[in-house]
Amino acid sequence: MDAFSRDTYFAKMKFFKLFGNTIRIYDETKTNLLLYVKQKAFKLKEDITMFADEAQTRPVLKINARSIIDFSAAYDVTDAATGAKIGALRRKGMMSAMVMDAWEILDKNDAVIGRVQEDSWILALVRRYLANIIPQKFMISIGETPVGHAKQTWNPFLPQMRVDFSADTGKKLDRRLGLAAVVLLQVIEGKQS
Repeated sequence: MDAFSRDTYFAKMKFFKLFGNTIRIYDETKTNLLLYVKQKAFKLKEDITMFADEAQTRPVLKINARSIIDFSAAYDVTDAATGAKIGALRRKGMMSAMVMDAWEILDKNDAVIGRVQEDSWILALVRRYLANIIPQKFMISIGETPVGHAKQTWNPFLPQMRVDFSADTGKKLDRRLGLAAVVLLQVIEGKQS
């Protein structure tokens, strides 16, 4: 089965990340590695590659920031083999920094088609300002239709997320964009924790 045709995933970030972030994306059993994500360290612009193997011989997706520093940064998601743009993800600037994490999902022409955002602004404020012990939960939608969610598992040492796209019965969300969003949530939003 193709790594991008599933409904459920488990994403696990490596704790020690001196030379860049590493994320392993497994199937729902947490035993079969589907994708290996490597973010290059010491880069001014985010440069993330998603591989089909841990040996990093088969790149499948690229996630690249359009600018160096920007609260409302946009990240292009491209097919690594063809270079074709699949879509983009754009952080909702000050809202993400101050209130609750929120992103827009863009199609290949940069039209907004959906969003990824925390489940509750009240819980988001509690997570930011009182304690970071409440796991984050993100709702993913295309238009006004919920298509999935990503929920952190409570582990202060290993950032992990359970991802579920089973609500997307009409396959409205390209799983490549959905998983790119999960990676950005772990890499970008994880920096504020």
